Amino acid sequence: MSIIAQYGDVFIILACVFGFFMAWGVGANDVANAMGTSVGSKAITIKQAILIAVVFEFLGAWLAGGQVTETIRKGIIDPTLLTNDPHLLVYGMLASLLAAGLWLLIASAKGWPVSTTHSIVGAIVGFAIAGLGVDSVGWTKVTQIAASWIVSPLLAGTIGFVLFRSVQVLIFENSDPFAAAKRYVPGYIFLVGFIIAMVTMVKGLKHVGLDLGFLQSLMLSAVIGVVIMVLGILLENRIGRGKKETGDSFNFSGVERVFGVLMMFTACAMAFAHGSNDVANAVGPLAAVVSVVQTHGEIGGSAALPWWILVLGGGGIVVGLVTYGHRVIATVGTGITELTPSRGFAATLAAATTVVLASGTGLPISTTHTLVGAVLGVGLARGMAALNLRVLGTIVMSWLITLPAGAGLSILFFFTFKGMFGS
Repeated sequence: MSIIAQYGDVFIILACVFGFFMAWGVGANDVANAMGTSVGSKAITIKQAILIAVVFEFLGAWLAGGQVTETIRKGIIDPTLLTNDPHLLVYGMLASLLAAGLWLLIASAKGWPVSTTHSIVGAIVGFAIAGLGVDSVGWTKVTQIAASWIVSPLLAGTIGFVLFRSVQVLIFENSDPFAAAKRYVPGYIFLVGFIIAMVTMVKGLKHVGLDLGFLQSLMLSAVIGVVIMVLGILLENRIGRGKKETGDSFNFSGVERVFGVLMMFTACAMAFAHGSNDVANAVGPLAAVVSVVQTHGEIGGSAALPWWILVLGGGGIVVGLVTYGHRVIATVGTGITELTPSRGFAATLAAATTVVLASGTGLPISTTHTLVGAVLGVGLARGMAALNLRVLGTIVMSWLITLPAGAGLSILFFFTFKGMFGS
């Protein structure tokens, strides 16, 4: 107890600095999930993507990031194991934030889209092994999270493949693709509105008093889908066939402009849902440190989130995106396969659908793995030659080393803090 009383202010300052660093990493790396497809398909420019993400990621983190968070992400270790040694939880959370933030910095510099959730999970596993022993880790939970490496991309890839094939058959293989786009795109607009509303409600708004059941969310999302469809039809009616471009005998450019309208909406809504969901990776451990210090060593399963912590997390995400986000956006948007607005739409919608299915069934997934899988599925719909297998190999390698890298760095930092402040 005396350690917490003696160094309480220092712990809170360090937690704020490392929490901001971790949130910076979320912005620099994970925001590509929300923006990569829109930029890669040229539906929006990188500047527009940054502007949209700055506004909607921050709003998602601040308004819907949650008033209460788990002290230890994903229930990997039982917080009661640390009741007699609260200072070890403080060291562990500081080490986890610094380790995950550092790994995200390395990955972002290389342009690797890695999972921020897996980074913090790996870091917490490392601290648990170092501070409490191997038996303290809930290995069943860790195995479930590791299984998402296969489940997320496979599910999203399948949905992405089916969606883009439907676009190809219904629109691009039609004798008049532009007329077919006008006819079928309202149905896709409804799907986008419905799915993105579900992502936002199921993942994003459960903490702001809007605690709807899955069926209620389903019905409300259907209504929102209809409203968005009507708006989409009004916008779509303003798009003409345009001038035929050289080699564009079927007027595909007009079709892509119709899909471009969809991408603007998916970019905004996915950024909001992402900000609300993934800010917890940065502010959860920070809230745990603040809670332990303020209660003089009491440890619970969850911690209250003061408003300023969510602002700090949202601010970190925004700074990370503006300063470094372009590298990972380039990998997801252009590195895996060539994207157009119709392909980008199919990938984003497939990723969003996977997030909703996972939320409804309790399946542990990673948004990063989901989006990469969806882009992969869309690329496969055009044949293996459309994929950049070298980039894919690098991405899979970075996924495999995320958990052990987070764990190794966390063990190193845990012992460093233990040595600095005394055991």
